[in-house]
Amino acid sequence: MRAMVLECAGKPLVLRQVDIPLCGPEQVLIRVRACAVCRTDLHVCDGELPDPKLPLIPGHEIVGDVMECGSLVTEFRQGDRVGVPWLGYICGRCSFCARGNENLCDDARFTGYQIDGGYAEYTVAHHRFVFMLEHDQSPVAAAPLLCAGLIGYRSLRMTGDARRLGIYGFGSAAHIVSQVARHEGREVYAFTRPGDRIAQNFAENTGAVWAGDADMSPPELLDAAIIYAPVGALIPAALRSLRKGGIVVCAGIHMSNIPEFPYHILWGERSIKSVANLTRRDGEEFLALARTVPIRTETETFSLARANEALSRLRSGDIHGTAVLVMD
Repeated sequence: MRAMVLECAGKPLVLRQVDIPLCGPEQVLIRVRACAVCRTDLHVCDGELPDPKLPLIPGHEIVGDVMECGSLVTEFRQGDRVGVPWLGYICGRCSFCARGNENLCDDARFTGYQIDGGYAEYTVAHHRFVFMLEHDQSPVAAAPLLCAGLIGYRSLRMTGDARRLGIYGFGSAAHIVSQVARHEGREVYAFTRPGDRIAQNFAENTGAVWAGDADMSPPELLDAAIIYAPVGALIPAALRSLRKGGIVVCAGIHMSNIPEFPYHILWGERSIKSVANLTRRDGEEFLALARTVPIRTETETFSLARANEALSRLRSGDIHGTAVLVMD
């Protein structure tokens, strides 16, 4: 099969012919139809996340069709359309797993990081970490739901019943979570790179009641803010925009250093919290909700061989919505 392979962190991916992976007893072999390109992929490829498996096939927003099931797999059959997310394995024994916080498992392994992912024509995944999708669901439209959607959903749930919601960094996750927020009757205030009118127009077209530069103050104090951009300086900016009792949720897996800020912008029982990974329950709840809303994803497609171009454009902020690799 063809695969885009990370051979050295910080270097471009290389198109290789590699063996189709073997399907173990607890795995399913999946023919990949589409794989969305996530900012986490950038952090892995750029060497900002430690100790990836090398060589590595990145990608963790995978939609495809089951080609083979291992001998212990009973819930899937050949031809099923499925999705594969970031969380690829947990130990099931540690204190976090015992409390239902499998996203914090000490021995968790992640797709496209410690497990080969979806920048390839085929992949294998543990059957317990695969979601069933509707067979007629568009692979390109569904792929962003598998991480941007799931992390967006988990971060939104951390804001409680916040009515005025600020979103910093209006890209893949933001355009999905904005639709869920509007469905729940919330107001969305979008913050983008200074002067990025394309992103601001995108946010407004997705339903934001206000869109402006990240260093601007919103017209109303916010009940909560979610930060998707990996920029530590946005935390004090978001705190200044919060009412008392509000929360800032940091939704990225990596962020630049947070600058010093005065205590008074945190005082008033404001809080800062991070999102770490996801749980399978998040996936089940969100994928059911996505059909109800219904969520429509904005995508731009790239052939598998153009994965480096997709990553480069995501790095420069030139993707509005989600870049998706297609295998056909």
